[in-house]
Amino acid sequence: MNQSDLLFLTIIAIMSTSLVVLVVQFVRSRRRGPGAGEGDGRAGWWEGPWDDDDRRR
Repeated sequence: MNQSDLLFLTIIAIMSTSLVVLVVQFVRSRRRGPGAGEGDGRAGWWEGPWDDDDRRR
């Protein structure tokens, strides 16, 4: 096994892992259903505590 074989296997492993993560995230978001994340007190992964400052009270 030479260096190009190792590089090829590494790239395949990284791409496979990325694909698995994307599929798992997609399945988890579909399982919750539309609108399930709204109003249950849980913010999305893109929302941080800095978003609380912009809300009107």
